[in-house]
Amino acid sequence: MLRILLTGKTGQVGHYLLASLPPLGEVIAPDRAQLDFTRNESIRAAIREARPDIVVNAAGSTIVDQAEREPDLAMQVNGIAPGIVAEEARRCGALLVHYSSTFVFDGTRRRPYVEDDPPNPINIYGRSKLAGEQAVAAAGGHYLILRASWTYSDRRSNFPLALLKLAREKRELAVVDDQVGAPTWARAYAETTAELLEQPDRVRERGGIYHLSSAGKTTRYEWAKQIIELAQEYHGERSGWASLRPIASSEYPLVAARPLYTLLDNSKILSAFGIRMSNWEDQLGAFMREWAARRNP
Repeated sequence: MLRILLTGKTGQVGHYLLASLPPLGEVIAPDRAQLDFTRNESIRAAIREARPDIVVNAAGSTIVDQAEREPDLAMQVNGIAPGIVAEEARRCGALLVHYSSTFVFDGTRRRPYVEDDPPNPINIYGRSKLAGEQAVAAAGGHYLILRASWTYSDRRSNFPLALLKLAREKRELAVVDDQVGAPTWARAYAETTAELLEQPDRVRERGGIYHLSSAGKTTRYEWAKQIIELAQEYHGERSGWASLRPIASSEYPLVAARPLYTLLDNSKILSAFGIRMSNWEDQLGAFMREWAARRNP
């Protein structure tokens, strides 16, 4: 039976991986007290004790603005720690699956990014994720890096949860309409990861960096409109929700700059593994049905 070490089990993707990975083998999912990404020796000790066949690294610092305020922490967790994980995975012969981000790009293109496009992050978060990619590759083991796009879930801090909260507290919300991407449900990432790991030997043979996101594209404003419309439908109440107003990113300054275009080309992972994700609208619909069911049992 395969031994799978999962890091970041309480995070957005990690939470769903806890449900998706067990059919593949024994899942070892240490908590932060057992595996602390701020302490390199903790990482080494946990992996050496587990002796895994596969490491799925879903740990990371994902709050983009916080990374600007705490750059050293972001670089440690997103940039340095993945390299330590990769070194230890190589040491025990394990395959490593690591998640990166579309924020490694600067967003200046107007066609979907392919894996060979040169990264050029414009904020600390993106730079830390790029450093993590480079550290994983430099370790010299077998790895699969999945670049993710606009990840959301029912956990932590993310766009849909923040929007749903504010939309019940305010009369109007301004949402940027010039950022283009593909919102992707964390559950879809977890289930796709499990699907990939059903063929671990093939992943070892064809490892490297792959883009992975939902099909289709949208802006944050159009995404927000869809969230509110589904919330009204599934919540069973049309009134009491904020109206939305589209604005430019320049009108909504944040601590960290955001790339305006982060759409990913997923053709490489389709060709190599036959992986094709569903449309972002279908994923959002399923997510919102679950969200409503939890509030209207």
